[in-house]
This record gives sequence, structure tokens and C-alpha cells, in this order.
Amino acid sequence: MSTVLKVFKLPDLGEGLTESEIVSWKVAVGETVKLNQIIAEVETAKAVVELPSPYSGVVTELHEQPGTVVEVGNPIVSFDVPGEAGTGDEDPGSPAAADTEAGPAKREPTLVGYGAAVDTGKRPTRKSRTRAVASTAMTTTAEPPVAPVASAPASVETAPAQEAGERPRCTPPVRKFARDLGVDLEQITGTGPYGLITRDDVTAARGAEAGETVPASPSGAADPLAGSTAAGGPRTLGGAPREVRTPIKGMRKHTAQAMVDSAFTAPHATEFLTVDVTPMMELLERLRADRAYRDVKLTPLTIAAKAVCVALERQPTLNSRWDADAQEIVQLNYVNLGIAAATPRGLMVPNIKDAQSLDFRSLAGSLRDLAATAKEGKTAPEALRGGTFSITNIGVFGIDGGTPILNPGEAGILALGQVREQPWGHRGEVVLRQVTTLSLSFDHRLVDGEQGSRFLSDVGTIMADPGMLITML
Repeated sequence: MSTVLKVFKLPDLGEGLTESEIVSWKVAVGETVKLNQIIAEVETAKAVVELPSPYSGVVTELHEQPGTVVEVGNPIVSFDVPGEAGTGDEDPGSPAAADTEAGPAKREPTLVGYGAAVDTGKRPTRKSRTRAVASTAMTTTAEPPVAPVASAPASVETAPAQEAGERPRCTPPVRKFARDLGVDLEQITGTGPYGLITRDDVTAARGAEAGETVPASPSGAADPLAGSTAAGGPRTLGGAPREVRTPIKGMRKHTAQAMVDSAFTAPHATEFLTVDVTPMMELLERLRADRAYRDVKLTPLTIAAKAVCVALERQPTLNSRWDADAQEIVQLNYVNLGIAAATPRGLMVPNIKDAQSLDFRSLAGSLRDLAATAKEGKTAPEALRGGTFSITNIGVFGIDGGTPILNPGEAGILALGQVREQPWGHRGEVVLRQVTTLSLSFDHRLVDGEQGSRFLSDVGTIMADPGMLITML
């Protein structure tokens, strides 16, 4: 059966995003893949997205390497797909298209599929750009060529010499660490088992590149108690190079721009309310012992999420949107509840769709799933769109309160502080009670002080005494 060369171009992933970074390939050249099999992970400004294969066939070429930023519409992978040659589906300029003009060129099968496509001297135009690692690294002194790290000790078993053109052996986290520091892995000899490049190898290479010596403890880590470096200079934080520059990209770039847009577009106002939540904490303990909730994680955030949904129905201006183009205020009668999540990729705010329609147990389960997905870096772009109100749980970091910045396009955000024991007036006496502080920021174009205050009071009332919920429904 004849085959046709198909070129898969980076698709439009929505939200007007024009580029994505190749995070990792899940397939290799010569591998046979099935339709909809996951072939790659790409990182947009908002999420890491898995790309499914649009074809069933054999991978013939990976046009881009991990770490490369690719513009939408540029080729990323080619396949040999079973079909009739000359059907018009070939990518213009591809070897397969050339075959239909100058006669088919024979390609011999191998153990892993068909060999590489016949080289006609033509290649798809590559408009993508690769971040040059040299441009992202900065030192305080002129940088000499990177000095290779010493080879592994004789007691460490190493692999055969790495062949020319072979990708340096290291784990994905170490590869990303090297990329962030601007270190060329090709210049490093790994000291790990079987020649594996370790994090310490990258750190040492970066220090050599900067002309600095990083002291190491017997375990290989920098000694945090050392007063100075081996060269006699002052000790740096953690024994790291004096300066490290990280490219502003992906989620960090998007978050920074969104916060600037929000801070200088919506006039923020913030109010605070400190609440005795002892009854709420006692309720959570009882529910955790209840068989119906044993498989659900229950926290103060769970109660706060439910309280917000109820309070938004009573004070709907907190769930509205300012449409500057149409010069309209858009009232939203559904709650897509955003939960700020600190992830390895940075801050993101996925939201629970139609949270107002969920019962307490379902809402708790949605919060659990949202957090797990965010930590794994698997949040889908759809979960990051269309939020109407957000909660940020700063209490998990031991913080009492703050002035949260609105998620762009939303009218309000609630910061939930830590619940801690402190002296509190209760029934005419000063006793130790469980207390938390709620911080509400709102868009003063949409929300008046009275409406913001009533909303915050409703949330505080429910958290102080969850039984009061029945008086608000």
C-alpha cells in the first residue's frame, strides 16, 4: 500500500494565543501511532495541553525540539499515512509531493516502520523561533567558554560514550533546570549513574560559566553555613551563582500582564472582616467522620466556596462584568467559581463551572479535582476561561489577610486567611477561639461600598455559623 506524507501544523488552541512551547514529545521518529494518540505536550500562556495525533501512521520527522516556541500554523511533526499517492493531501514542498511529480522514490521498510523520507532538498518553512540559551544567561563578569564538568569517579559506572548528535542523557526536570539557567547540556559530562547529567552537574557548569566556584558539601549540595566561597568571595544565597536570569514566558508572562491590566483598569477597593469560625471548624470535624464525606477533602475553603455562591445570589453585582466596548454592565446569573492555585508553572485560576448548582458534597469533590489537576499541570484551557468570581486561599501559607488583585474581567475576589487560635470575646468572656480574616477586593465601577460590605457580611455570617445558611436560601 502506498503512503502519503502528512504534516501536522500547530493548531489554534483558542483564546487568541499565537504560539506555544513544545514541552515534550510522547512519540519518536519511526514510531507507529494511532488516531487521537497523545503525541506531545505543549505549553501555552495559560496551560499545558496534550496534543492528540490527527492521523494513524508512522512518525517520519519531529520538526521541533522540546523548549522551542512555535507559532500557530507552523509544522511540528510529519507522518507517513496509508493512502493513495497523488490524492492532493500531501504537504506542498514535501518529499511525498515531489514523488508525485518526479516518480515515486522507493523507501525501504525497517523494524520500526519506514525509513526517513527521501531528501529532495525541500523542507517546510520554519518560522518558529528557538530561545537561544546564551541570550538568557547573565553574569557579573565576562563569560569564558563553558568548562566541562569533571568525568564521573572511577567507582561510578558509566554508559558507553554518547554518540554524536545524541541528546544528552538527563531527566526532564534537569533539562528544564539547565534551560532556565542558560546552560548547554552538550557541554556537560554527566556524573550520575550511566553518565546521567544531574542537577549538581548543571549547577557546577553554570558556576564555571560565570567564572565562580560553588562550594559543595559532602552530599554535593552547597553548604548553607559557609561564610564565603572557596575563592574567598562572600557567600551567596544557597551557594547559587550571584545572578540567574529566567526568561519571562508562558504562564508567568500571561499572569504578569493580566495583573497589570487588572490593577490599572479596574478601580480596586478592599474590605476586611475578622470572624470567629469555631462552629465552622467543629462542623467540618463532624462531617469528616460522616461516612458520606469520607472520600471528600473538607477544608475551610469548602465552606467559603459554598458561602460565596449563596452570597452572590443575594448581592449579584459582585458577579457582573464591565463591557467597555459595548458600554454595558453584564449581569451574570451563574457562578463560574475561580480558585487561585499556586502550581509549578506559576499562578493560575481554574474555575468550577456553574458552582451555584452544585450541592455541598459535589462542590467539595470539584475543589479536590481542580486542585489535583492544577498541581499535575493538566488544567485544560477551558477550565481557565469564563470565571465570574474568584477565591484565593492565602491561609495555607500562614497569612492572615491581604489586598488581592481582581482576576481580569471579574468584579470581586475573596482572600481566605489562615484559621488560627487566638483570644476572643465569647459569651462575656475572653477565651481561645478559632478565628480567620476575610479580605474582599471588588471593582468599584460595578460594586458600591454597601453591596461589597453586605456580601462580605453574608460570607462571614455563614462561616461563623453555617446553620445561618438556611435563613439565606
